[in-house]
Amino acid sequence: MSKAKIKYNSVTKFSTIREMLEIAVSEAGDKPAYKFRENGDVREVTFREFRDTTIYLGTALKSMGLANKHVAMLGENCYNWICVYLTMLQSDGVYVPIDKELTAEPMSFVLNESDAEVLFYTKTYEKFVEENKENFPKITTFVAIDSDDDTENTYSFKKLIEKGKEIYTNGDHCFEAIEKSTKDMRMLVYTSGTTGVAKGVMLTEHNLVSCVYYGLHVATLYGDGLSVLPYNHTYEAVAGILVAIHLHCALAINENLKTVLKNLQFYKPTNIYLVPAFVEVFYKRIWSNAKASGKETALKILIKVSNGLRKIGIDLRRKLFKSVHEAFGGNLIEIICGGAPLRKELGDFFDAIGINLLNGYGITECSPLVSVNQNDFNDCATVGIPLPCCEIRIDNADSEGIGEICVKGDIVMMGYYKQPTLTAEVLSEDGWFKTGDFGTVNQFGQILITGRKKNIIILDNGKNIFPEEIENYIMGIPYVAETVVYGIKDEAGIDIGLACQVFLSEEKLKECGIENGKEQIKTDIDDALKVLPVYKRVNKIIVVDEAFQKTTTNKIKRDKINVNL
Repeated sequence: MSKAKIKYNSVTKFSTIREMLEIAVSEAGDKPAYKFRENGDVREVTFREFRDTTIYLGTALKSMGLANKHVAMLGENCYNWICVYLTMLQSDGVYVPIDKELTAEPMSFVLNESDAEVLFYTKTYEKFVEENKENFPKITTFVAIDSDDDTENTYSFKKLIEKGKEIYTNGDHCFEAIEKSTKDMRMLVYTSGTTGVAKGVMLTEHNLVSCVYYGLHVATLYGDGLSVLPYNHTYEAVAGILVAIHLHCALAINENLKTVLKNLQFYKPTNIYLVPAFVEVFYKRIWSNAKASGKETALKILIKVSNGLRKIGIDLRRKLFKSVHEAFGGNLIEIICGGAPLRKELGDFFDAIGINLLNGYGITECSPLVSVNQNDFNDCATVGIPLPCCEIRIDNADSEGIGEICVKGDIVMMGYYKQPTLTAEVLSEDGWFKTGDFGTVNQFGQILITGRKKNIIILDNGKNIFPEEIENYIMGIPYVAETVVYGIKDEAGIDIGLACQVFLSEEKLKECGIENGKEQIKTDIDDALKVLPVYKRVNKIIVVDEAFQKTTTNKIKRDKINVNL
């Protein structure tokens, strides 16, 4: 296996989150760590101010006997969310980020199942907390993030900080004196799978430190970022927030999905973490804008000219595609993507216009990063090279080398909280974790993902089909918003082919000048799939009127698909 192109970065060593934060303060204490809007103005917080806030909050919690408890956080992305997060990672307690998109019943389940005794929450969820307190009796302490004053049964976040500051200033450094093991559980993250009940993934401080330290050996980030994805998911919480601290980079906090483009132009970041669905939206919007302005043909020609110039060592991409770059703020160098495989077409396009689109692979159970592409060794058809702290094994590989991806190393979780049977099903005694994802490793050491184990369609002739591969081709059609591919059988249970359901974008249909999407889509899907073997082509196409049900990580719930249409 040739890995000659792989170059690992030099990274400052650290062993605890507190040490990581202290390094940032000593080397960049007066630099902005966070930028965000507050009361109509943009506020900046330095690394030193941020570190001090975590110490004050931790001191207050320690004085109340709460720093070693399971502490839950419920709220949208905000600066104070990060304050609670980093405080608990420095404590001897356990941080439990709650998925803000859950409905009342599953949210109450997670709060109870996690054994949380303290709940921080933002104003958005004030009504939910007040109406459902009896549903999570284990929680004895409530903290309102946005409240200025204590109430009868709820502490004010602001008052807690003031209390901790007073205690600390008077010489009580109890929080900083906490002794703990980096191998103990420090974070409990509940997955939101496409099927089944959420499972609590137990991550240690060593897991999180390893993800940051070894992840930066592989990935290179440039300058400041815009923080978009939900903090309650480990992708943004670890690969985004913690990595930015160790790089001493400022993070601008995006308010909501509607403000992403506006904030790209305002904060002018050099990097941003996204999921493939976001990248698809950006890609399709660029082309639809070009078509609407009559510049589609010119853009295609410009890409060919630019690619030709690059072959002879002339790179003019940032000048030739200046208008596209300005739409992203003008400074964007890279988009780090994860969550699902990317279409090669997307990688080729962003490379052509001068923005590195780096696809990676991760799973919550691996803290979450397993592999990522590099700027100088990037192939978006793959999910990059593994972190140097982990081993990769392909189990039960077929004739093409495709099998279940297994991971072993410092990033692998302790197990599922209070679920020893489920843990034993995926985590062997010698430390190998079965990801449930199928793929292979190419000759350069890069991992290729073909699909989820539970989604595989096995035909009667023994052929294995990964619906994600076919769905990627269909998603290349500009007016397709969502699609799901599955196998169909006749009344006798015999395979009769593949079916796909598609949800079309009315806006894109109008932009494309298509009056009858239900008819046109049949032709366009046939055309998109003609490069695939016959057994991978769909022979039944259903256009649905509503978007598919999804998890809070925006993945389609396949078990909710009505396959009898």
